[in-house]
Amino acid sequence: MEERTYKQLNWTSRIKLETMLKHGHSKKEIAEELGVHISTVYRELKRGTYEHLNSDYTTEKRYSPEIAEARYQEGLSAKGAPLKIGKNHAAAQFIEDKIGNEDYSPAAVCTLLKQEKYKHFGITFCRATIYKYVEDGVFLTLTNADLPEKEERKKKHKTIKKKQSRASSGTSIEQRPEYVNDREEPEHWEMDTVVGKKRTKARLLVLSERVTRREIIIRIKDGRAETVVAALDKLERIYGAAFYRIFKTITVDNGSEFADADGIERSARRKNAKRTTVYYCHAYSPCERGTNENINRMIRRQFPKGTDFDKVTAAEVKRVETWLNNYPREILGFMSSAEAFELAFNRAA
Repeated sequence: MEERTYKQLNWTSRIKLETMLKHGHSKKEIAEELGVHISTVYRELKRGTYEHLNSDYTTEKRYSPEIAEARYQEGLSAKGAPLKIGKNHAAAQFIEDKIGNEDYSPAAVCTLLKQEKYKHFGITFCRATIYKYVEDGVFLTLTNADLPEKEERKKKHKTIKKKQSRASSGTSIEQRPEYVNDREEPEHWEMDTVVGKKRTKARLLVLSERVTRREIIIRIKDGRAETVVAALDKLERIYGAAFYRIFKTITVDNGSEFADADGIERSARRKNAKRTTVYYCHAYSPCERGTNENINRMIRRQFPKGTDFDKVTAAEVKRVETWLNNYPREILGFMSSAEAFELAFNRAA
């Protein structure tokens, strides 16, 4: 079979494409008939698809050669400098894989392309360019739905003061040392849970180191306070003597799962000794655990709301933990939290 070339469709080709679609021909058959690459057909369908309202008020997606032609001509009239990505299909595929399959942000992908091991792509971008490429439909498979967040999203924070229903279980965050508040040293953590599907008990216990953003994710069977304490007991045994140096403080909210302040602080390895100090946020103040809140949003990209954690394996949880700890983080100068954690604790050792 002769090799198909990349070329633009004309008006006659668009009419033919519409006819073949109505007769049920596949995308591959249409590409063969029109003498174009199959990706050209996909791009053309994307350009000319609209939502058609039927007589019974239902809607369906249809292809319009008129809409496709108008958008094509509009693109020609607005065409400026050639795209930087040009015909660098390898780089385009890399970007699509990282954003579409591995949930990387455009900023993180831009950082990867600047690293030595990706120099063979021979191209770098700023994140605004990738956002624009996605918005303009440059990529074959990426859409705005694949982006973790829209570019330069601005959130309005509204302070809501509510009466706390019960007293905190332990020491208030107001007594947390200022150097912890200012993130002047590592070894201080925030802890929260990510709940699953309604009427299921299993959830994730998430610990986030405040300076390096190192993440620990533990699947727990339910949200009881004793279950959280048991998970920390196990974590203490895994880390051994290093636990007391690495986990100096843990900040939590006032959820019932963290109600046992003494149990959280009490060592499982050393009799009558503390393993950490726990501080409790003010009621209805998630911003006091900002690192946790940001990480939980990233976790939700992997485990959406409604996930049944009873059916999630330890291997799947570990995969997400590894993904988070190896993700290039803008706040860390695009180092990963694993790199930042190792650097910080090797220096402190």
